[in-house]
Amino acid sequence: MTTLRVGDIAPNFEALDQQGNTIKLSGYKGKKLVLFFYPKASTPGCTMEACNLRDNYQVFLAKGYDVLGVSADSAKRQQNFINKNELPFPLLADEDKVVINAFGVWGPKKFMGREYEGIHRATFVIDEKGVIEDVITKVKTKEHTSQIFKF
Repeated sequence: MTTLRVGDIAPNFEALDQQGNTIKLSGYKGKKLVLFFYPKASTPGCTMEACNLRDNYQVFLAKGYDVLGVSADSAKRQQNFINKNELPFPLLADEDKVVINAFGVWGPKKFMGREYEGIHRATFVIDEKGVIEDVITKVKTKEHTSQIFKF
């Protein structure tokens, strides 16, 4: 799992979102960012997590945070995920796993006794200067916002 720690500079990244817009970490300079990695768009756990963030999106904005999701899904799958769940934030279509690998969230996973390579669900809270404020690796999909803000 990720070797990034609180206090580290977040890896600079550049990737395309669901609409083909280039998104860079440097574009968030001066803002705080919640960067969440999830295994697969439109699966039950990922939907619960994304909808929890959606339902609390105004809280994020009020506290000065932008929200950005990342998975290895295609732009089309990401757009469908947004449309189906009315997600108000962009999703990176990191099919080449450039951002996923930069943050160290790709690796061996186990599911029902089977081992395979995949994306570990993890969230990085990044401050205005690009420094990691928090790393959440035990994500509670239904109450992720309260994990991020520790309410």
